[in-house]
Amino acid sequence: MPVSVVRFNLVEPGATPASLSARYRAALEMAAYADEHGVATVQTEEHHGAANNWLPSPFAFAGAVLGATRRLAVTVSAVIGPLHDPLRLAEDIAVLDLLSGGRLVTVVGIGYRPEEYDHFGVEWKQRGRLQDELLETVLKAWTGEEFSYRGRTVRVTPRPYSDPHPLLLVGGSSRAAARRAARLGLPFFPSAHLPELEAYYKERLVEYGTEGWTMMPGAVTPLLHLAEDPDRTWAEYGEHFLHEARTYASWQSGSVRSAVKSAATSVAELRAEGVYRVLTPDACVALGLDSLVLHPLAGGMPLEEGWRSLRLFCDGVLPRLGA
Repeated sequence: MPVSVVRFNLVEPGATPASLSARYRAALEMAAYADEHGVATVQTEEHHGAANNWLPSPFAFAGAVLGATRRLAVTVSAVIGPLHDPLRLAEDIAVLDLLSGGRLVTVVGIGYRPEEYDHFGVEWKQRGRLQDELLETVLKAWTGEEFSYRGRTVRVTPRPYSDPHPLLLVGGSSRAAARRAARLGLPFFPSAHLPELEAYYKERLVEYGTEGWTMMPGAVTPLLHLAEDPDRTWAEYGEHFLHEARTYASWQSGSVRSAVKSAATSVAELRAEGVYRVLTPDACVALGLDSLVLHPLAGGMPLEEGWRSLRLFCDGVLPRLGA
């Protein structure tokens, strides 16, 4: 059965505090509805200082979603590792892991926006070293034992619920990220369908004598929106998809490889490209994908349209996937 994912980044261009609050609360209600209907995962992410109000605090949102649900996992994909204090991050993830009974999944990436590093006063050129330190530190912290950290002895409590530790993956599209994951014996999450990088990761596992696995996007991993009339939806709401696609494009240089990468400059180009797809329930089932990623509030989508998409997905698609 395909894995079902509902994605939220809470973007809303030109939002007011009141409208953004309504969007956040709607997302929690949508997560609860998705949980009741068998969705496997809610996915969220981290970006800072974006004019369109992109979610900057994924663990706060993850905690709210975990509190509003009982079964689904919450995947933070990805947290920008070097921007976080390693000890604080270890504590935050441990607490969420305890609260949720092990339903939090964290993908740690290195980021691709120097301005986000400037935002926190973190040196961009040090990001590799900081990423190594963060991953090594949280793994030690979750043992509950004392260890040496920046020249002092520390101990992080409480220990997480999950044994041996909360699910932690290393994200990225570079060989450095694959080596880092293999060296630490952590699963690897390529940011796009990159079989050659997966093979490199497996070679490094043998080299380091560690064990791991990959969670890689499929060759085709569109962001989905469900509608009874896709033509009408593209005509009325296509600018929301285009806004998000153009935002990503403005952030991602030519060297960044991502499952969400678009060159479209118009709604028509975006529709033809296929990164974002508006489908009827029948067409969605017919895709036959291993992973279905619904993005009901993409680009500041009106809440009522987001709800229509989610209900069609839960009522018209999910019940048919098991068959």
